[in-house]
This record gives sequence, C-alpha cells and structure tokens, in this order.
Amino acid sequence: MRIRSVSAKWLHVPIPPERQHVSDFGVIDSFDTVLVRVETECGLVGHGESKSAVGSVGVYHGLVATVEKELGPLLVGEDPRDTARLWEMMYNGSRAHYAFDEGRVFPVLSRRGVTVAAMSGIDSALWDIAGRSLDAPVWRLLGGRCRDRLEAYASGGWAGVNGIGEQLASYVERGDFRAVKMRVGIADGTVAKSVARVKAAREALGPDIDIMVDAHGTFSVAGAKRFCREVEAYNLAWFEEPITADDKRGCAEVRASTDIPIAAGESEFTRFDFRDLADARAVDIFQPDMAICGGITEAMRIAALASAYQIRVAPHMWGGALMFSAGVQVSAACPSVFILEYSLGANPMLHDLVEEEFPIENGEFVIPDRPGLGVTISEEFVRRYTVA
Repeated sequence: MRIRSVSAKWLHVPIPPERQHVSDFGVIDSFDTVLVRVETECGLVGHGESKSAVGSVGVYHGLVATVEKELGPLLVGEDPRDTARLWEMMYNGSRAHYAFDEGRVFPVLSRRGVTVAAMSGIDSALWDIAGRSLDAPVWRLLGGRCRDRLEAYASGGWAGVNGIGEQLASYVERGDFRAVKMRVGIADGTVAKSVARVKAAREALGPDIDIMVDAHGTFSVAGAKRFCREVEAYNLAWFEEPITADDKRGCAEVRASTDIPIAAGESEFTRFDFRDLADARAVDIFQPDMAICGGITEAMRIAALASAYQIRVAPHMWGGALMFSAGVQVSAACPSVFILEYSLGANPMLHDLVEEEFPIENGEFVIPDRPGLGVTISEEFVRRYTVA
C-alpha cells in the first residue's frame, strides 16, 4: 500500500445572522477548516482536519499550501500505515534520517504553528486509512476501548448576565447534559462582569450541573487570580485557559492561587509544549486539539505524558467532524480522558460535513465502532463550501 496523493481544501461555511454569536474573537459569522485527503494507489482514502484559527477569523490558504506543497510531497510513495515514521519525517524534514539513527528529534525550524497544524490533519487521515484497511475503528489500533461511552459537556455560553442562565439551561435540556461550559474574560469588559455572569449561571442551573468557564487566554495573571477568588462559592468544574498560552509560569501562579482545576492546551503544539505545562505545574487538565497538536499520533504521546504526571485529559473538540472524530478515537483508548466537549454553537462543520450524526444520549456520547475515524464525507458539502 502506497500513498498516491495528499491534498487539502479550505472549507468556509457562512452562518446565518440569527445563529451567530460574538466572542473575544469578534462576530463568528462563518465556520472554517481545512479538510485533508490522503489517497492510496489501491484506492483507499483517508481524511483529517487541520486548523490554524478560531471560527471565522482565519485565512487558510497558507495551511492548504503547507499540506499540499511542503508536507504532502514527502509522503508520496510511502506506506500510509507507518504513522509513527511518517510523523517523524514531517517533523524533522531533511534531517529525519538523523532522528531515526540517533533516537531524538531534529525538528525543522517551523516546528510549531502552521506546520504542525498541517501535520495534524495528515496524521489523522493516515490513521483513518489504517483503520479502513483493517476494517477496524482507529481506537482498536490504539489499544482498544477503555470505555464504550463517555460523558459529554455542552460547550457554548456567550449570553450576557441576564441571558446566560437561560442559555445554559437550554443546553442541558437539549441533551440531558450534566455539565456545561461558558465563556468569560476580556469580552465581558471587567472581571466583575464575568463573575456576575457565573453567579447568574449557577443560580439558574442549581448545584447539580457542573459549570466550566473558558477565558480564551484573555485575563491577566492578576485578573485571573481575582476571578478565582470571587467565583469560589460557585463550585466551578474547571477554569480553562485563564491567561495567554505564552505565559506558562503565569498559569502556574494562577493554579497555585486556587483550588479550581485549571485546564489548558488547545493552543499548544506537540508533546513538548504539554511537557512544559506539566513541568511548570500549570494545569490539572490537558486539552489537546487533534487539528493542531500533531494529530492522533502526538495526542497519544500527550495522553501518556498526562498519565505520568497524574493530569487528566479532556480533548478540545470545538471544530469539524474530522477533528471531533479523531478526538473520539483517542478518548476511547486513553484512560486519562474523562469527558468530551460537544459544541452547542452554530457548527455546520460538525453536523453537515459528514453523513453520520453524533447523538448525545442521557448526557453521554456512545463511542462508535465504524472503521477508521468512523465518518463518511459529504462530497456535496465539500463542493459547495470549498474556497477556490
């Protein structure tokens, strides 16, 4: 089995005005991603997802070019099932032979950012092919399932203080969710307003629904500490990305100041970034994103690292169907994973890109056993929303 081609398409799906929301990234008026396609000479096809921005704020031409012009050509003619070897080839480039000989990495200068995001989509597509070639779900290749279902939490929560309780309560009703996540931080204007919204959420939901909060890295260290002090009475399940990912020591300061669990990782690339989070004792929960962290191959390494440091894992799964499905495969196989993110914002890339549905039953997601990543691409959707 050999790789014939590696291609990518930028998908851009407008969101109707009545379903748009506003966050610290601005008005989210579209959903965008890069769909990666790997085809073998024998006709097997695998898909993956890469991204380099949130919602509608990204321009993906560079990411498409990295997949097709830089990384893809390295893999043509290779066996797609050699996922670990091909990951090292992409990460180390022309010095990959040194990495194999010496047993340590010799990464290209662009060892973060767009390059690793591009690798992520390719890697997941390779795992998709491996599973399909054996008529087995990817989780079977990763060591089998640790569980056949996982609790899911409803992710959204942008409404103001007068509407956040109703908004989150509607999430609970839609899927019998027992946990919800809301956004806080700079978009509120002040720490006090974020605190007021959390208070309103807790009063509306009562004591039995877990509430997570996500600041998208927008608080200062001092602001994050103040927020933690003032929401202590509301029993938060976790505080996500309290400050910028560039300040791991600052994140460690926030964690040391509170007993609210700190979660982060959606902005991190490769196991090396997550190692630094662990060494700094900056987080309680790792949140790797399959579309940027390095794909399934690297996510398994990150999960192993988490286990060694007694850190739990809750993958970041706000994206399209391919990154969600890749996250499900890792979550099924990794004992450190304890919950799944389920987008409740307008997300056609999750619900319309593939033919399968992702139902929530009694607040839980049932792990599918379909081959590969377990999804079938809607070619009509791809044709309609591809950016030329």
